[in-house]
Amino acid sequence: MADISRKTITVLRFLWENTDENNQATTADIIDGVGKLGVSIDRHTIKPIVNQLTELGIDVIENSGSPNKYYIGTRVFELPEMKMLIDAVEAAKFISASRSKELVSKITSLAGPTEAKELKRHLYIDGRAKSESKNLLLTVDTLHIAINEKRRVNFMYYDYNVEKKRVHKHRGYVYQLSPYALVWQDDFYYVLGFSERHQKMTKFRVDRIDKIELATTKSRKKPDNFEPVAFLKSIFSMYDGELQQIRLRCDSDMMKVIIDRFGKDVKTNSASDNGFYADVEVSVSRTFFGWLFGFAGKIDIVSPKQVRDDYLSLAKTVVAKFEE
Repeated sequence: MADISRKTITVLRFLWENTDENNQATTADIIDGVGKLGVSIDRHTIKPIVNQLTELGIDVIENSGSPNKYYIGTRVFELPEMKMLIDAVEAAKFISASRSKELVSKITSLAGPTEAKELKRHLYIDGRAKSESKNLLLTVDTLHIAINEKRRVNFMYYDYNVEKKRVHKHRGYVYQLSPYALVWQDDFYYVLGFSERHQKMTKFRVDRIDKIELATTKSRKKPDNFEPVAFLKSIFSMYDGELQQIRLRCDSDMMKVIIDRFGKDVKTNSASDNGFYADVEVSVSRTFFGWLFGFAGKIDIVSPKQVRDDYLSLAKTVVAKFEE
């Protein structure tokens, strides 16, 4: 029985790696190919093995003829799906270049020989800005366990110094976090949760987490109104300040910008000058002000007055720097 099982697996391996609709294998091809993998079969064995693979859910197509030909039909993913997965892996800045190559190779192994050649055009990742994190998968796995088991995690967090070297923040301070969700935003991977150091909901970039460990302490209870998507919309480029309700005055052609940033449910009202007002909750920070400044007055702050004054003060500071 063990020998039959080995033969079945080896035939599957040969068909999976070498056949598709454009590369069909004859009985002789299969016998020769399986033999090179160290297993001996004869032509009478092939038909029962193909039937067994079909019963197991493998889509082995048989074209009757002289000779008969076999190939793998439907695979796990279609070619456009694999292209999309590879593009996502290559574009993800939080995945290191070496890990990206490994993942792309694994995805490509799911393709047939014709599709594998098509996928080779995607292997252009070395020139892109990628994370240096070599323990990303371990970090993600630990965070998933912590979220599922409602446990806290301890870790160090690093930044870069002026020599572009990685250094632990606050001289190796060990952060403690109650993690609630993992999210992908602006090409980076983040964990959201309650930070004991900050005493509030915050986020950390996963690829900058170092020396992560599961804590024995249970996580703080997740807020009843916690909604990751809403939380992210309020934080510009993931730099968080104080959450505040802001009224923005926008030119009429800025509606697409407001919807892209805050979603279609954002509250808006018409303005008398053919523009409109948008009432949003945002994390007030210099990153938010920089986002506004990029629209050159097409989006402006109406209220609160203090936030408007802070925005104006920052703009004056920047102008004064250039006038020095």
